[in-house]
Amino acid sequence: MRKVFTILFLLVSAALVAQTGGKNFIDQNYIEVTGKAEMEIIPDEIYLRILLNEKDYKGKNFAELEKSMLTKLQELGIDISKDLAIKDLLSNFQYYWFIKADILLSKEYQLLVHDAKNAGKVFIELQNIGISNVSINRIENSKITDYRRQVKVEAIKAAQEKAKDLAQAIGQETGRAIYVQEIEPNYRPTASNSNIVIRGTSSISGLNTSEPDIEFEKIHLEYSIVARFELK
Repeated sequence: MRKVFTILFLLVSAALVAQTGGKNFIDQNYIEVTGKAEMEIIPDEIYLRILLNEKDYKGKNFAELEKSMLTKLQELGIDISKDLAIKDLLSNFQYYWFIKADILLSKEYQLLVHDAKNAGKVFIELQNIGISNVSINRIENSKITDYRRQVKVEAIKAAQEKAKDLAQAIGQETGRAIYVQEIEPNYRPTASNSNIVIRGTSSISGLNTSEPDIEFEKIHLEYSIVARFELK
């Protein structure tokens, strides 16, 4: 009985092979190449962290300092209702009953600007009114998803061109793609603090210009695609 099942299985397998042409992609002659594409894009979303801590401004009215900050940002043309948000609001109230100290307030803001020039102006103008605890949180690009897709498309095109060139070198041609795999980058191809470069801020307190010398490193995108093409 077992022999009968074995014979039937072999007959069915032979029929399937005949219907599919007799070869799968592993059995076909193919050429495997890796296509790579890169792109550098200018960040257009710069997120600044502004920290107002009452203990750092002793002798100054915290509310007035906060108001001065908002006024200064508006003077710079920033829409504070859209691009400024409170990230955190803290106080030492929980310790007041234990140490009977003054209640100190701390506010953390996140400010969005769209180019290095305005980021530099914010640094300078806020420092001029006594707010120096300003840092860059992260930089991004508003169309990063579209750019990533574009780089991946360029990578597969590069793989196809490479395969054609190599095949022609040995007197053959390439056919359709029979295998495509994206190689995941071993890094996160977006902006972070590691690729922020600021020039001219080391002596920012001495600058008396509305055009600060500040630049950001471009966001680097890089993708690789492994592809196999029929070799004729």
